[in-house]
Amino acid sequence: MAKEQEATTPKNTVKIEDSGPCKKKVCIEIPEEAVKTATDEQYGNLSKDAQVPGFRKGRAPRRLLEKRFGKEVVEQVKLKLLADASDSALKDNELDSLREPDIDFDKIELPESGPLKFEFEVEVRPEFKLPALEGIPVNKTKLEVTDDQIDREIEQLLKWSGVWTPRDDGAIELEDQVIVDAILKVEGIEEEEKLDNVEIYARHNGFVGGIPVENLDELLIGAKAGQTRKTSVDVPKTYFREEYRGKKVDIEITIKDLKWLKPAEMNEDFLKRFVVEDENELREKIRDSLQGRLEQQSRREMTEQIYSYMLDKTDFDLPLEIVADQARTLLQRQYADLVRRGLSREQIDEQMGQLQAGSDQQAKQQLKTFFIIDKVAEKFKIEVTEEELNGHIAQLAIQQGQRPERMRDEMTRNGSLAQFRLQIREDKCIAKLLESAKITEVKAGKKAKKAEKTTKKAEKTTKKAKKVTKKPVKKTSATGKKQPAKAKKAAKKKTAR
Repeated sequence: MAKEQEATTPKNTVKIEDSGPCKKKVCIEIPEEAVKTATDEQYGNLSKDAQVPGFRKGRAPRRLLEKRFGKEVVEQVKLKLLADASDSALKDNELDSLREPDIDFDKIELPESGPLKFEFEVEVRPEFKLPALEGIPVNKTKLEVTDDQIDREIEQLLKWSGVWTPRDDGAIELEDQVIVDAILKVEGIEEEEKLDNVEIYARHNGFVGGIPVENLDELLIGAKAGQTRKTSVDVPKTYFREEYRGKKVDIEITIKDLKWLKPAEMNEDFLKRFVVEDENELREKIRDSLQGRLEQQSRREMTEQIYSYMLDKTDFDLPLEIVADQARTLLQRQYADLVRRGLSREQIDEQMGQLQAGSDQQAKQQLKTFFIIDKVAEKFKIEVTEEELNGHIAQLAIQQGQRPERMRDEMTRNGSLAQFRLQIREDKCIAKLLESAKITEVKAGKKAKKAEKTTKKAEKTTKKAKKVTKKPVKKTSATGKKQPAKAKKAAKKKTAR
C-alpha cells in the first residue's frame, strides 16, 4: 500500500540555478496533492492520541481537531515538507553542500490551497580538475650538520643545566632572575594587591604577578637590591584574566635579591645526564639529533614545493561566505597571538591593520589547499583507519608523557580529534605524491635558508587550513542521509500534541 501511495504521489518540481561562486539557488514547488496528503496523515496520527473533552480517545471529529490543534498541525506539516523537500533536492541533484541550506522557515507559510513554493541558497563544493600528480618536480636540499651548530647546541645545554647564582656586583642585567615585593593598584579597585617574594625576569616581555609588562628589562636593568621601580600598564581588553582585563594597573616593584644563570661545566655529572662517556660521544649524539631535524626540514621544504605546485596548477572559484568566515577566524587567532606575546595596544593596532589587508588572500589560500588535498585523498582513496589514528595518538601520548586513552578522550572533548585525523590524512597524501615525484638533490646555500623561512610559513598555512573543516565544511555524498538541522530541531519543538 505504501509503495502504491508513493507511486501515485506527485513529485516536487525542482529548479537549480547558479547564484554566485560555489553557490546554487534551489527553487522547489511541492504539489497541492502532496501538501494535502501530508496534512491528512498528520491529523490521522493526531486523532489516535488526542484527548478531546466529550469524545473517546481516537473518536474526535476532524473539525474539532482542526479547531484545537490547527496551528500546531500546520506548522508541523510545513516543517516536515520543507525538510524532506530540501534534503531530497540536494541528494537527487548531487549537490555537494558545504553547509546547511539557508532556509528561513518562519517566513514560509503553508498555503490553504495550491502548491507550496519556496527557495533557498546553498554553498557547494568547488568543481575543478587536479593537475598531473606524477612526476611533480621537487628539489631536495642536501643539509649537513656543522661543528658550529653542535657548539651552539652544547652551549644551550650547558645553560639549561646551569644554576641561578647571586650576582656579585648587585646590578640587574638582561635575563636575570629577580626576587621582588610588588604592589599592584588596579583601576577601579580600592584595595591594593600585595605580592611578596615574587620571581620575575629581566626580559623584554615579562610578568609581574598576573600582569603582562612590556619593556620590563628596561625597567629593571641597572637596579640594585633595596631599590624601587614603578610603571603603569594598560592591560588588553582581551586578556585572559578577567579581573585585569581592559584596566590600567600601577605597579611598584621593590627589589630584594637577584641572580644570574651560571652555565653548567662540561664535567662527569653533566655528561651522565645525557648518558654519554665523554664530550666526543655527546657531540655525536647531538649530531645525530640535528641530522634528524635537518631531514625533517628537508621534508617540509619538499612538502611546500608540492603545495606550491598544486596551488599554481589549479584554478577555481571559492565560496565567498566561507572565505569571509575563514578570514575573520584568522584575524581572531592572530589578534589573540599578539596579545599573548605581550605587544602594546598601539603595536597590536598597527599590526592588525597589516594583517587585515592580507587576511582574505591567506584565507583563500588555506581553503584552496584544503579542497585540493581533499580531492587528492578522494582520487587515491586515502583514508585514515582507526588503527592508524590510535597509533598516531599513542606516539603523541608517549612524547607528552600521557596515557593514549586519556589523550584520545581529551581530544574528543575539545574537538581536536577530527583535525588530528585530517592531519594524518594530509601527511599520507603528501607521502603518496612524493613517491612519484621527480626529486633533484641540490646543495644547501642561500636558497636553502630562504626555503627554510618559506617552509615555516607554509607549515602555519597548512595547519590552519585543516581547521577550515571543523565548522564550515560538511561534506555530503550523493546518497547522504543528512537533513537540514534547522528543520529537524524546529520540527521537534513544534510537534503537535
